[in-house]
Amino acid sequence: MNDRKLKNNLSPSFTKIRIVSETIGNIVGFIVLGVLFWVDRFFAWPDWVFWVLVGLVGMAVCSTVWSIFESTYLYRSWSYQFDDEYLQLSYGIFKKQWVTVPMTKIQSVSISQGPIMKRYRTRAIQVETMGSSHAIPALEENVAYELRETLAEYAKLKEVDE
Repeated sequence: MNDRKLKNNLSPSFTKIRIVSETIGNIVGFIVLGVLFWVDRFFAWPDWVFWVLVGLVGMAVCSTVWSIFESTYLYRSWSYQFDDEYLQLSYGIFKKQWVTVPMTKIQSVSISQGPIMKRYRTRAIQVETMGSSHAIPALEENVAYELRETLAEYAKLKEVDE
């Protein structure tokens, strides 16, 4: 595949969803680091432990700053398209990946939604094949349902009632 952009993109809410989830993870990480600093002081651990914790804080700050920019770059890099023969995915910031999944190899198509995605009315699609799994991380709800139905129709999957 050449360096062309595929015709469909993720939901514009993807960057907000990613920033919110990364922020929650970073807050939890900083709380854990704060507790470790308190334990270090309370139990008078060796001096090198303090410097290791300072290094971890520095790495956590860098990670937090990067996560803000990463979501924008991921959104810009993600695209997909499909027809009756193939599902094509293109993504990646530093290492660009192009994935082509033949419709005949698709075994299941599922949709998932976490609490943050629910807030922004988006869903993720998971496409399973015999040897691998591929995900489209954030689509508007109606687009996700239509894509799931279309992929299932093209792949000739039968719906299983639970």
